[in-house]
Amino acid sequence: MSGLRGAVVPVTPFQQNCAILWDEDSKAGMVVDPGGDVDKILAAIDQTGARIEKIVLTHGHLDHAGGAAGLRDALQARSGGTIPIEGPDSRDKFLLDGIAAQAASYGFEASNVTPDRWMAEGDVLMLGPHRFDVLHCPGHTPGHLVFVNAAARFALVGDVLFQGSIGRTDFPYGDHAALITAIKTKLLPLGDDMSFLCGHGPGSTIGAEKANNPFLQ
Repeated sequence: MSGLRGAVVPVTPFQQNCAILWDEDSKAGMVVDPGGDVDKILAAIDQTGARIEKIVLTHGHLDHAGGAAGLRDALQARSGGTIPIEGPDSRDKFLLDGIAAQAASYGFEASNVTPDRWMAEGDVLMLGPHRFDVLHCPGHTPGHLVFVNAAARFALVGDVLFQGSIGRTDFPYGDHAALITAIKTKLLPLGDDMSFLCGHGPGSTIGAEKANNPFLQ
């Protein structure tokens, strides 16, 4: 057993999978893609007993990053410490800079956010003893990242790959060909037994998607 534990909190009207991951021994934790509903995320953190050390973003879309600034402020007020925000790739800066305006167009409030650390392909994300390798998988957004824990055979893929589907690319900055290339050259080689949590809906394994996902046939 790797000692890595996780919980999923669906947030926002988009039912985005916000993940809380923590080390069983030390309780060191991180929150991935807090899109909103900060009070709901805080309540879930309390249930896990995790001690959140960082907030991590796969990409810059509102439903994944809209609650990051608010959650950071709430956690820092609780702990008196500093909670850094890490990721995505800097190519998503324009999306993070537009969160408040985008939220207003949907009729709710969210804050723009600037990460303390931009990440890029080849970087490493650590949670206690747990290592996540960083992959750049553009197409859904230009700066979308995927985080892979080889030891636990687990990946956080955001909106790149879903059970039976793939991320949307019908945005002005979307790139379907780039998305398919990223999936086929970076995710499928991770191995059939690699399980993953995606940004919406149920998770899956690389093997199941290789065999059944119509977009990969």
